[in-house]
Amino acid sequence: KERREKKRKLSKEMAEKATRELEKMQLQEKAEVKYKEWLKKKRAEEAEKKKKEKEKEKERETELQEKKTRSEKMFKEWLQNARNKPQPALNGYGFPHGKSTGLYFWYT
Repeated sequence: KERREKKRKLSKEMAEKATRELEKMQLQEKAEVKYKEWLKKKRAEEAEKKKKEKEKEKERETELQEKKTRSEKMFKEWLQNARNKPQPALNGYGFPHGKSTGLYFWYT
């Protein structure tokens, strides 16, 4: 009787231990699956973020290029107009507009 009881207890303990091990393994597998899903999602988010940053950088570069071309065009136009402008006539005697300014003498 005692032997049977010991065997039954032992088999019961072994069965409980096996079920605990099985549950532990199942939990570990679930956790691993969840981790893999999370990691996959995180990598996708990072890839999307990098893609957006590259697009923004391209936009900035195109804007800078457009700005540079516009400024060069405006400079060339200004240069062309500056060449065509008549030069102001030189005033005589080294006075602006032919008149002395500042210190004034009656004799001048």
